[in-house]
Amino acid sequence: MLGKRNLQAKVTIYINAASGVNAKELTLNLGDNLFEKSQGRECYKEGFILNSINAEQRTLEFSGGLVLHEGEAQGGLNDDILKFQIERTVENHFEKLLKLKPQGIKVLSLFFIDRVANYRDYSTEGEAAQGKFALWFEAAFNKTIQKKEYQGLCNFSVDQVHNGYFSCEKKTVGKTKTELWIDSKEKNTKADEDTYHLIMTQKERLLSLDEPLQFIFSHSALREGWDNPNVFQICTLNETKSELKKRQEIGRGLRLPVNAHGVRIKDKSINVLTVIANESYEDFSKALQNEIESETGVKFESRIKNKRNKGTIKLSKELTPENYPLLFEIWDKIKHKTRYAVKYSTEDLIKQSVENLQDWNQFPKTKRPLLVARKAAITINEEGVTGGLTGISIKQTDDSIYPVPDVYAYIQNRVNVSRNTVFEVLKQSQRHNELAINPQMFLDTVVAAIRSALNGLLVNGIEYHKINDAVYEMNLLESEQIETYLDGLLEVKNQEKTPFNYYPVDSDIERKFATDCEADGNIKFFFKIPHGFKIPTPIDSYVPDWAIVFENDKRIYFVTETKGSLSKDDRRGSENMKISCAEKHFALCDSDVHYKVAVTVKDLY
Repeated sequence: MLGKRNLQAKVTIYINAASGVNAKELTLNLGDNLFEKSQGRECYKEGFILNSINAEQRTLEFSGGLVLHEGEAQGGLNDDILKFQIERTVENHFEKLLKLKPQGIKVLSLFFIDRVANYRDYSTEGEAAQGKFALWFEAAFNKTIQKKEYQGLCNFSVDQVHNGYFSCEKKTVGKTKTELWIDSKEKNTKADEDTYHLIMTQKERLLSLDEPLQFIFSHSALREGWDNPNVFQICTLNETKSELKKRQEIGRGLRLPVNAHGVRIKDKSINVLTVIANESYEDFSKALQNEIESETGVKFESRIKNKRNKGTIKLSKELTPENYPLLFEIWDKIKHKTRYAVKYSTEDLIKQSVENLQDWNQFPKTKRPLLVARKAAITINEEGVTGGLTGISIKQTDDSIYPVPDVYAYIQNRVNVSRNTVFEVLKQSQRHNELAINPQMFLDTVVAAIRSALNGLLVNGIEYHKINDAVYEMNLLESEQIETYLDGLLEVKNQEKTPFNYYPVDSDIERKFATDCEADGNIKFFFKIPHGFKIPTPIDSYVPDWAIVFENDKRIYFVTETKGSLSKDDRRGSENMKISCAEKHFALCDSDVHYKVAVTVKDLY
C-alpha cells in the first residue's frame, strides 16, 4: 500500500483474542513485530519483524529471512498443513492400533473440519463427490497401511474405514429434491440413516473390531451430546474461535476406553488422547488448559504433553552377565518368590476389637443424627450468578426408635468374620445399646474397629515361605522398555552404574534419590525394580522401588523403598503394612540383603 511518505503492507495473521484464535487483517509498518501484533502467538515468536517492503516486486521480507510474495500464504491453514495433519493422524492411529488391537480395544480417530464440502462435495446435479480431505485421507491411509510394521492390522478397504456425520437439509437441485450435506450448527438430524445410527446410537457395534469404520469426520454435530470412549486421536482441521467449542471437541476424547467386552481400561499408558492441532503446541495447550482450569478449578500441573517430547526407555546393552555382572549378582540374591500364611487366633481378634471400641478417642460414642439447615442469598446481575451463606442452624433430632438392620449381615458383608465373633465383640464392648441411638453410625464404627484389629493381626501374624524353584525372571527388565514422555523420566548420565538410559520417577524425592545414587561412589550399581516384581501381601501386591549394590567396608545389597518420611506416623496405614510385609519377605534372602525405607541416599549408611 503506497503512502505519501512511506510504504505499508496489509497482511492477515492469526491472533490470540478473548474468544480464541481469530484471523485478522492488519496494516504493517517497517519494524512491526508479528509476535506483538498477534498478542503473543508462539508461531511468530522468532524471525517475524518486518524488515523490508518492496512495492515493485510486491514482496515482504522478515527478520528471519522469510520472503513473501503478494497473495502467498505462510503457515496458517494452507493445504500443506492440513494434509500433514491428516497424515499425522493416520500415522498415530496405526501406532495405537498396533498396540491396542491385540488387547481387543477398538481405536477411533475423529476429525473436526471447517467446511463439509472439504470432505464431501456435490455437483450441480446433486451427485456426491469426495472433497479434498477425503482424497488426502485415502492417500495417507493407503500409504501408511503398506508399512511393514502395520501389515495385517486392518483388513478393510479404504472406503470402508472412514465416513462423515454432519447436519443436513433438503434442497432442490435442478428439478429434483435431494438431501445435501451442509455447513450447519444444527445437530442430531438424520442425513444418512446407516451412518447416523452407527455413530450416534450403536456404540457397541462401532466399538467392535469387526466394524470397519474407524475414522469419523464431523463439522459440528459431534462437539457435544456424543460420547464414545475409544476416541484416541482428535484432528482439528478448523480454526476454533470459541474456547467452549474447543473444550467440547477435546471432550470427545476424554473418556476411559473399553475393550471388546465393554470393560473400562484404567491403564495410564493406554489412556492417552493425542490432539493433532492446527496451532503450536504451546498456544493450544495454554488456551485449553487455562479454559478448563477456569471452568472446573482443577489444576492440570502439566498433564497436557507434547507428543514429540517423548523418549524410549531401553537397556543400554544386551542383558548378559558379561555386560551387567553386578545386576546378575544382586538379582540372584533377591529373585526368589514367596507365599505367605497368616496365623492369628479368634480370641486375639475379639480382644483387640473390643479394646478398639473402648478407645473413645479413636472410636467415639455414637450420637443422635443432627439436622443442619443452611440459608444463602443468590444474586443475579450482569456479572453472573453469585451467592453467599447468610445463616446456619443445627437441630438435634428428637428421641426416636430407628429401624435396626440385620446386624450380622451388615458387618459380615464388610469384614470377613464369623457371627460368633461379631456377637462377642458387641457383648464384651458393652456398646450395643448405641444401636438404638443411630444404627448406621454405630455399625460403621464396629466395622472400622474390627477391620483395624484384623489388619494389625494379619501383618503381625504373617509368615513368608519360599516357593520351591519359583523365581522372578530377569526378562521382567526387558518388559520395562517402553516409549513415554520425557518430563516423567530421569536421564542416566553414568551408564556403567545402571542398565537403562532413562528411569521413570514419580516424585522429586525419587528423582533426587536416583541422581544421588549415580553420584555416590559407594553405590556400585542400582536399578529400578520392574513392575512385574510383585510381592504378595494380604492387602495388595507390592513392588519395591530400587535395588542397590553398596560397597564401603564390605558389599551390601539393598532393596529400598523411597518415601517422604522415615516416620510411620507420617505414612498411611496401608503403606506401613506393605512395608512390614516386605521386611519379612526379604528377610528370607541372604544375610547381606537388607530391605530399607529411605528418603535420601544418606539413610542407607
